[in-house]
Amino acid sequence: MSQLENQSKNHFNTILVGVVGQVGCITPLIILGALFAGLWLDRQFETKPLFTILFIVGSAPVSIFALYKIVKTATTKLKTDDDDAIKNFEEDLNRE
Repeated sequence: MSQLENQSKNHFNTILVGVVGQVGCITPLIILGALFAGLWLDRQFETKPLFTILFIVGSAPVSIFALYKIVKTATTKLKTDDDDAIKNFEEDLNRE
């Protein structure tokens, strides 16, 4: 396996771990935020499960959108970084 392939795989794995970590943290935070906001609003307006249910159901599309943005950003970064790595590797080969 060439140096470029190893570097590319390591970079891909690093980005993948970052994406999984972000999704694993952001999704529960969105859901828990919706839960606590719904419970608080239900207590304030005495509408027992109304806001809690609305916010929990509403947190699903917000979580999906956040997931989409995280993955889109990561794939753009991965593509840009891979293009730069290939360019740098080719320049190094041409110098030798």
